[in-house]
Parts: sequence; structure tokens; C-alpha cells
Amino acid sequence: MSTMLKTKHLLNIEDLSNDEIYAVLENAKTFKEINDRPIKKLPTLRGRTIVNLFLEPSTRTRGSFELAQKRLSADSLNFSASASATTKGESLIDTAQTFDAMKVDMVIVRHKYAGTPYVLTQHMDAHIVNGGDGINEHPTQTLLDLFTIQEKLGRIEGLTVGIVGDIVHSRVAGSLAPALKRLGARVVFVAPPAYQPVVPEELGAEVAYDFDAILPELDVVCLLRIQGERAEGLSVPSIREYASLYGLNKNRADTLMKKDAIILHPGPMNRGVEISADVIADPRAYILDQVNAGVATRMAIMYMMLGGEASE
Repeated sequence: MSTMLKTKHLLNIEDLSNDEIYAVLENAKTFKEINDRPIKKLPTLRGRTIVNLFLEPSTRTRGSFELAQKRLSADSLNFSASASATTKGESLIDTAQTFDAMKVDMVIVRHKYAGTPYVLTQHMDAHIVNGGDGINEHPTQTLLDLFTIQEKLGRIEGLTVGIVGDIVHSRVAGSLAPALKRLGARVVFVAPPAYQPVVPEELGAEVAYDFDAILPELDVVCLLRIQGERAEGLSVPSIREYASLYGLNKNRADTLMKKDAIILHPGPMNRGVEISADVIADPRAYILDQVNAGVATRMAIMYMMLGGEASE
């Protein structure tokens, strides 16, 4: 396995070259096979200390990072917003300098404000990995999505991928769309005008407003949650109207989707809004496979940022 990434930090998907993205996916494939074994523990990161600094709620990302660290034998320190001294008025810089004084090796950070991971890089010597910052980017989610697409369809280049939903507030789309474009896929943002970004071409995407018209062209349907908590002040459809126009229900999936297309969702899901319960059970839906891929992909990232360094 390749053991080194050139970048010290993973803040944005742009920090990785195309070759490095494919190297992460290849290493993740190996780790996925290891995760299928009865004994899943490896000594790769023994002696390394990784801080999970999650100052915004998370289930899948935090859980998969913690599990990935345990399987690589790293020592983990877990902090949530409620357990952090930031609730007592400590600044993010103070927090960063405190962990830096502890000589930790890596920090996985998730925060509601865009740019937070970059702030940490200015005050720490440790490797910083962006676990999602505001509406900016979520690079490790993109890598697990790419892994799932390549595993299920055998390729990324030449595919047409529809990202459907609240794109303007989505850090998932902020990383996934440019990565897909770089790797040779066609990306289409499917959403009503209020949920479309102002300059979609900067993310490498086309725009479509009619879900039924574009759905037969899609090889991958990536559904996003409507983030009502971020939509205040926007002229947006009602939940019922959105589900009618943009929700993937059984009728749409059976009559308009390609038979070999796949369905993805980064979670959490709003059942009956962007996706119906019967579509979640559709054999073309690989949502739980994405969760499984998240552990393997994050193992690969930490291994290639810390394991390679140690082996030298």
C-alpha cells in the first residue's frame, strides 16, 4: 500500500492530486477487506495520539473516525461541544494551543464555521483533517462517496452524477462536485432555485430544475438533506412541495431511473422528504455501504498521513 500523502493537512479535496485520490481509494479497498475479518485490529498507528474535536453534532463522521482509529491502534481523545472548554469562553486558538502543548499527532475537527480547520493549522504542529466545516467542504465524505461509486460501478470517469437537494448549504456538494469533475464525471446540481449555488460552474457542475427530466440520464443519484436550520430567510418550497417535486420515491425510481444506477445519501436522512422508505430498501441504494466505506476510507487517510511518516 502507498503510505504517504504529500499534504500535511487535509482541509479541502483540492489538497489531494487525482493520483492521491485514487491511492486513498486503493488503500481503502485493502482496509475494507481487513474490516471483514474476525480480527480487525492492526498495530499501524500504535503510539500515535489523535484528537476528535467535534464542536458540531455528528454521528456517522465521528463514529467512523473513532472506530477507524481503534482499528489502527491509535490513542484517541474525544471532545464534543458540550465537553469542550469553549463552553466556558475559551477561544478556538486557546484550544488549539492547549492540544499542541500536549504533542498530539492529528486533530479531526468538525465545526459550524467555515475555515475552522485552517485556523488550527496556524496554531498547531499536528496534522489537521477537516471533518466538515460549515457549508464549505467535507473531503473525507467525498472520498468515501468516490470509493462507493467506483466499487459499485467500476469507474468514475464518464459517469453522470446528480446531486439533488439543498446544495447551497451542503459541504458534501462543496467537495464532491469538484472531485467528480476532476476525475472525469459529469456533475448536475438538481434543486429548486433557492437551493442552487450562485455560481455552480465554479464547482464544476451543470444546473437542472426538473428532477423527472434529468433522472433518466443519471448513473448516480446523490440525495441531500434539506437543511431547514440554515434556510431561514430563503424563498423555499414547503416540505410537501419539495417531496413532490424532488423526492426520490418508488414511482420515480422504478419508472425513471436507470436500472443500473445507484442511490447515495450522506445522512442523516429525512424519510419521506428527499427519499422514501421503500427507496431506502431498494437494492440500488448503497447508503449503508457508504457508512461501511467511511471506516475503511478514514483508516486509509490516517494511515497515509501518519503511518507512512512513521514507517520512514
